[in-house]
Amino acid sequence: MASARAGAAGAAVARPRPRPEEPRARRPSAAEVRRRARSRARSRTGILWIVVGGFLLAGVVFVNLAVLRLNLRLDSATTLRNKLRADNAALQSELSSSLASPRIQTLASKHDGLVQADASSIVYLDLGKR
Repeated sequence: MASARAGAAGAAVARPRPRPEEPRARRPSAAEVRRRARSRARSRTGILWIVVGGFLLAGVVFVNLAVLRLNLRLDSATTLRNKLRADNAALQSELSSSLASPRIQTLASKHDGLVQADASSIVYLDLGKR
């Protein structure tokens, strides 16, 4: 038995000495810990929603800019198309009148013996009802 006591005493000597404890602050209660955790969770969630909202707004802005660029290109293409159509119509009209006038004059003079009237020889008749 003496050896058991000596072994126990030797084991006590081999243990390191505990450090002197620093004065501890008051431990918060479980309710305070839960309240702080909820507060931190809410603030993190709020920050997360702000970041998500910022990304969504940035995406909306970029989409609007892309649509604006497309509308500007479409507007310039429409303006150019309308100008080209007007130019084509003017050219078609000019071509038609230049081709029709000599042809009509030659047909009238050859087939029917008609000539162009002078401005002084034009007379208007009143064919009103009697």
